[in-house]
Amino acid sequence: MLYKTKGIVFRYVKYGETSIIVTIFTELFGLQSYILNGIRGTSRANKIALYQPLTLLDLVVYHKENAGIMRIKEAKCLYPYRSVSYEIKKSSIAIFICEIVNKSVKEQIHTQELFHFMADSLIFLDTHDQIENFHLQFLLGLSKHLGFGTSQPEEILSSRVPEQEEVTMLTQLLQSEYDSGLSITYSTRQRLLTLLLRFYASHIDNFGVVNSIEVLKEVLS
Repeated sequence: MLYKTKGIVFRYVKYGETSIIVTIFTELFGLQSYILNGIRGTSRANKIALYQPLTLLDLVVYHKENAGIMRIKEAKCLYPYRSVSYEIKKSSIAIFICEIVNKSVKEQIHTQELFHFMADSLIFLDTHDQIENFHLQFLLGLSKHLGFGTSQPEEILSSRVPEQEEVTMLTQLLQSEYDSGLSITYSTRQRLLTLLLRFYASHIDNFGVVNSIEVLKEVLS
C-alpha cells in the first residue's frame, strides 16, 4: 500500500552495480530500509544526491508491516540545506549527529515526535550561527526521545566526583533551548561532551567509539 510520509536519510550502502539500499527514519513508520535500483551512475547523480545522510525528504513509499526492505515510489527534497553542506563547523556537527543517530536510533517508538525533533534540530542548525553548544543540547534532547533522558545532572555525572562548573553547566543545558546563548568555555564543553557520550554508552548496547568526535572538537575549539 502507498503512503505519503516525510523522512530523514540515515545512511545508504551500495547494492549490486547500480543500486543502493537506503535507511531512512520516516515520520510514519520509524526506521525503514528501501532498495533503489539503477540509481548509481553519472546520469543519475542528481537522484542519488537525495539520499545523502541527513537529507530531509518528502516521500511516497510502499509499506507493508514486517516486509523488510521496501521501495520508494517518489522522493523529493523537503528542505534544501543552505549552510550545513558548506560551512565546516556546521558540516562537522552534522557528521557527528549522523554518527550518533545511526548508533542510537533503533526502536520504532514515538516516531512522529522523534522525527520532528530531529528535523527541527537540523533546520535550526542550518539557519543559525550560534551553534557552539548545539551538539550538547542535541544529545540531551535526543536522549529524552530515546527514553533514557533525565532532568537531573547527577544521573549524567554518575558515580564520579564532579566539578561544580560541570554541575552548573549541565543544569543550565538541561533547561536550555538551542537559542538560549549559553556561554561555556571550550574545555568545559569538551568535558561535558565526554560525559554525555559515556551516558549514551551506558544506555545503548554496542554504542562503541564515536569516530567523528576528534574533528568536532577541533572545529569547535
